[in-house]
Amino acid sequence: METIGALGEFGLIARLTRRLPQGPAVVLGPGDDAAVVRAPDRRVVATTDLLVEGRHFRLDWSGPYDIGRKAAAQNLADVVAMGARPTVLLIGLALPADTSVEWAERLYDGLADECARAGASVAGGDVVGASEITIAVTALGDLGGEPPLTRSGARPGEVVAVRGRIGHSSAGLDLLSGGLDGPAELIEAHRRPQPPYEAGEEARALGATALMDVSDGLLQDLGHIASASGVRIEVESAAMPVADVLGPDGLRHALTGGEDHAFAATFPAGSVLPPAWSVIGRVTEGEGVAVDGRRQGPAGWDHFRR
Repeated sequence: METIGALGEFGLIARLTRRLPQGPAVVLGPGDDAAVVRAPDRRVVATTDLLVEGRHFRLDWSGPYDIGRKAAAQNLADVVAMGARPTVLLIGLALPADTSVEWAERLYDGLADECARAGASVAGGDVVGASEITIAVTALGDLGGEPPLTRSGARPGEVVAVRGRIGHSSAGLDLLSGGLDGPAELIEAHRRPQPPYEAGEEARALGATALMDVSDGLLQDLGHIASASGVRIEVESAAMPVADVLGPDGLRHALTGGEDHAFAATFPAGSVLPPAWSVIGRVTEGEGVAVDGRRQGPAGWDHFRR
């Protein structure tokens, strides 16, 4: 097995960057002191995230390709949630010297393939030695001359809708935690989320007033919209798109499970939404989030609460 320690830092960088096709947003890609990226809008949407071995992924549950896809997806989705088009990712990678070169290559294949789904590129980054694997991802995006879609635009009288699968990753995590191997589509959903990247531009075209990525659980993330907008969000459980495959705990997974990277948005009353968007509630005067009229407390992922 060829290891990263034997190949060396610069040998690894050369091996990995050869696997990274560059899209039209990249003027100068990997190989210099920094990348050069086009910013035709003269504003850049930027976000960053960390994935730590044992906390955000487990090597006995996910292979490097899936880890790469997931690392890219969660950052690309944040850019889309601002109503922007993802352009590039920058990757910081820390890993032990005895890691196989093939493992790192497959990780980068996953990053590159997920970028291709969103029309973005991996334009650069850094690699360092460490005792455990940590992946730092910075994503950039272009607003195309439009204002950002933020969490603070929801107003009373509007409707709340979601786009993308909800609860599948959470159900898959429960299966893996219980040592189970199916349903396979749920485990696959946890290993490799599939954000509907077209949702950002679509939401804008449909008149969305607020938009965000559902990463920490629908109720918790709707709470961020409610807080930023100074409103109350009322969710109707009967309107939730709960897939049969989620089983008897489907509603719980759909309301509180994260990492599917679906999108939640608010739209003006009377908006005609395509079938891909499910209307699940409404915006009212008040504060917080309620389900079937009952106020909800914290109900989602918090890195420092568990």
